[in-house]
Amino acid sequence: MTAFIKALLFVVVAEMGDKTQLLAMAMAGKYKAKQVLTGVFIATIFNHALAVAVGNYLSSFIPMDTIKIIAGTSFLLFGLWTLRGDKIDEDDKKKSKFGPIVTVAIAFFIAEMGDKTQLMTIAISADYHQPLFVLMGTTTGMMISDGIGIIGGAWMCRHIPEKYIKWAAGLIFMFFGTLELYNLAPAFMKSPLYIISYFLINGLLIYLVGVKFTYHGEACVNTSEENENKSFPV
Repeated sequence: MTAFIKALLFVVVAEMGDKTQLLAMAMAGKYKAKQVLTGVFIATIFNHALAVAVGNYLSSFIPMDTIKIIAGTSFLLFGLWTLRGDKIDEDDKKKSKFGPIVTVAIAFFIAEMGDKTQLMTIAISADYHQPLFVLMGTTTGMMISDGIGIIGGAWMCRHIPEKYIKWAAGLIFMFFGTLELYNLAPAFMKSPLYIISYFLINGLLIYLVGVKFTYHGEACVNTSEENENKSFPV
């Protein structure tokens, strides 16, 4: 059950302001909410089942301590990735000749390939030997976060600046990544010198990724405005 809860919570945090959540908001402006959620569910099942299989395969021949170090490091990278931000490509917004559910499913499956939530699913699956609970957790997390994007996205974008959502999610990831690495670090690396150096390096990376070279797009704002001009399909 721990694997389920961890997978669910981390995916919900990861999806806040992510490309696929923005895509859910954009799709909700074209199709009914239940069609978008059905498409997201189908895409997530296939995409994350692949990620869980890869994670379990890796855990069969990589030592557990190494997996935990990789998982902790990956959480730091996910945090920086979140601070950097995502955008929806114009190709993601184009209409398809398929029906709404298939269109959403294909768009989300492609958008999730190599995305941080898929990579995180691989990391969590390798860390835990409970593939079913990890898949259930990540799928539930995707449905919750994208449901928020569809139903409450317009409100969030009007009342909460997108950068605050990104910073909150990114720093949560970096906190858990730091905690994981601290627990695995040898005693000599827990001295003040190493700890101060660690935070200085991370502080520099946060500044570069989250401030200097962050993505300043307005996908969230545009989507909100677009949805305000349309009746919300249910």
